[in-house]
Amino acid sequence: MGAEVITVSTDTQFVHLAWHRDEKMLEKVRYPMGADPTGDVSMLFGVYDENTGLDLRGTFIINPQGTILNSEVNFYNMGRNIDELMRKFKANLHLSKHENEGCPAKWKEEGDKTLKPSPDLVGRVYEALQ
Repeated sequence: MGAEVITVSTDTQFVHLAWHRDEKMLEKVRYPMGADPTGDVSMLFGVYDENTGLDLRGTFIINPQGTILNSEVNFYNMGRNIDELMRKFKANLHLSKHENEGCPAKWKEEGDKTLKPSPDLVGRVYEALQ
């Protein structure tokens, strides 16, 4: 899909290796896991909790130009939905080619109905999506 995936946490590379080795849900994970034990990278993204020395669960979609297109930050005990992340990723790909459109909340993939934001659309989104 033309994307690179990396994860970063305040854990060391040794913790990442052990976690990847022992957690069955990670058997097929092939993307790099970056260690940020000092929290420097986490602080740049605003997800570092100085009280605990841990990261909040941040997910960011960044385009090739370095612009953050989407960010989501959850507390430690809140999981993330990969389907929603993929929907947002696909929507951002679509919008990079169709800058005058908007992808509504139920948009899932290429071919789904989009919106053309304008003053005429205010109060008529439901109608426009029918």
